[in-house]
Amino acid sequence: MAQLAGKTDLKPLLQTLWPTGAAAAVTAPQIAAAISHFFTDEVSEAQASALLMCLHFTSLDMRADVLAECARVMLQAAAPIDVPTLKAIIASRGRKEGLYQGGLCDIVGTGGDSHNTFNISTTASIIASALLLVSKHGNRASTSKSGSADLVNNMAPRPPLLEAVQPQTLTRVYSETNYAFLFAPVFHPGMRYVAPIRRQLPWRTVFNNLGPLANPVDAVLEARVIGVARRELGPAFAEALRLAGVRKALVVCGEEELDEISCAGRTFCWRVKADAESGEGAVSEFTLCPEDFGLRRHRLKDVEPGREPKENAEILWRILHGEVPDDAPLLEFVLMNAAALFVISGMCEADASTMGEDDDGQVVTERGPGGERWKEGVRRARWAVKSGEAWRQWEGFVKVTNEIGV
Repeated sequence: MAQLAGKTDLKPLLQTLWPTGAAAAVTAPQIAAAISHFFTDEVSEAQASALLMCLHFTSLDMRADVLAECARVMLQAAAPIDVPTLKAIIASRGRKEGLYQGGLCDIVGTGGDSHNTFNISTTASIIASALLLVSKHGNRASTSKSGSADLVNNMAPRPPLLEAVQPQTLTRVYSETNYAFLFAPVFHPGMRYVAPIRRQLPWRTVFNNLGPLANPVDAVLEARVIGVARRELGPAFAEALRLAGVRKALVVCGEEELDEISCAGRTFCWRVKADAESGEGAVSEFTLCPEDFGLRRHRLKDVEPGREPKENAEILWRILHGEVPDDAPLLEFVLMNAAALFVISGMCEADASTMGEDDDGQVVTERGPGGERWKEGVRRARWAVKSGEAWRQWEGFVKVTNEIGV
C-alpha cells in the first residue's frame, strides 16, 4: 500500500471495492491488511470511513474469511498477554470436569438486535463462573441503554475497577476468582482511533462483528457462546471461528433476530466442534427451544426489559442473591443462556455430580438437539445461583480489582 501524507493510502483498494462489481475478487488478507492500519492511526479519517462504508454496502463485512482475517489482525494489535503465565494459573485453578479442560470461556453478543433486553450474556457469564473460568469481553453501550461495562460499573455494594484488569494483572485476578471482565478499551487500545469514525457513521460497521470474535485471551479461550443479531450472520460467524482454529463454540440467533438464546421460541444454532477423528473443527446446525432446556416459553415483552444501568444492576443483584422466583421469565431466560455455556464447555458430559453443597447429585443425562445435555446445563446454572457460588466469584472479582487499583 502506498503512503499518503504520512498515512497509508487505501485508494487502490477503495477503487476496487466501489463502485465496480469487482468487490468479490478482493481477498480477505487484502482487507485485513488495510484494517490493521486503523489500529496505529495510519489511515486518514476519510479513507477509513470510505472502507467501512464499502465493506458494509458490499456485505464483505459479513463474509467468513473477512471476519476471520480481520479478527486476527485485531488480536495482533491488542495489548500482549503473557500466555505461558496465564496458562500456568489456568492449569492450577481450572476445574476439569466431563470434557471441560478447565480453560477460559466467554459468552457475548454482537448487540444491535433492537430488542433492548436485559443484560443476558453478562448475567449468564457471572452465573457460569461458579464452575467455569470466565473471561467476559465487553464494553460500554453503543446501541442499547446498558452495555455490559455500564451494568457492572453500577453493581452494589461496590463495583469492580474494570481498568485494573490488564494483561499484567490477569494472573492475579484469576488467582483469587473464576471471573474476569476484560474491558475492551484496555485490551484493544488501537480502537481509540476507530471510535470517532464509527460514531459518525449511521450504520453498524465490521467492528460490531469483530468484537465478539476478538476476545483478548483468544489464545487460551477454550469455549465460547456468541449471539448474533441477524440470522444470516450465523453461518459466517461459525465458519470464521472454524477458520481461526476454534474447537468449542456455539453461535446463536433467536428467531426474533435476537442475539441471545430466545426465551420466546426457536433459536437457530451453529455449533463448532472438533471432529473426533481429525481433531479439526466442523460446523453443524440445529435449533433450540426453551422446552429443550426444560423451561417454559415467555414472550419477549414479558421478560424484564433493558433499563438504565443502575436499575439493571439492581436486578442482577437480586438474581445472584436468589431473590427472583425460580419460574420468573427473566431468570429462565438467563438460565438457558448460562446453560449453553456449560454445555459448550463440555462440563455437562460428566456423569457424576461433584458441585458440593446444595447439589442434588442427580445428573440429567437426557440429550436434546445437537446431541447435548441442555437440561443438565440448566441444573448447573440453578445450582450456581442457589448455592451462592456465582455471587462469591463475583465478590472475589470486585475485591481483587479494588485491591489492584489501590
